[in-house]
Amino acid sequence: MTTVIYPGTFDPITNGHLDIIERSAVIFPNVLVAVAESPSKKPLFSLEERVELARQSVSHLENVEVFGFSDLLANVIKAHNVTAIIRGVRTTTDFEYELQLAALNRLLTNGVESLFFPPTEKWAFVSSTIVREIYLHSGDVAALVPTIVFNALQTRCPK
Repeated sequence: MTTVIYPGTFDPITNGHLDIIERSAVIFPNVLVAVAESPSKKPLFSLEERVELARQSVSHLENVEVFGFSDLLANVIKAHNVTAIIRGVRTTTDFEYELQLAALNRLLTNGVESLFFPPTEKWAFVSSTIVREIYLHSGDVAALVPTIVFNALQTRCPK
């Protein structure tokens, strides 16, 4: 069975992330959403909270599993017999960075390929960073994130 992994910090998971997960779930029989601890990014939500928000956001997809990790992605890939890495790329800057990571991951995993998904036009401008900034400056992000995430933002950072 083909297993792909979609790694990220997901702080928070956005509708753009969800779109890539849903599109991947149509193509591949087994999709792993791997939520990275990423303490250097100083996430708004804890790893456990981000995993739970992602889990609830993809609960309608039977072939998607969500888990957290703090290890090197290459080790996670080996442990889960992953066939390919899914990455979203919005801009040429994203692509250049992801191209470097793809080469490193291919080397560290003995050949696991990265597949780049462009966003659908509706979500091309959405990132977790932008969502956090808009929300923390009292902007409305309800249309940019799953409802469960919007509710968690309101609880974490009430206006």
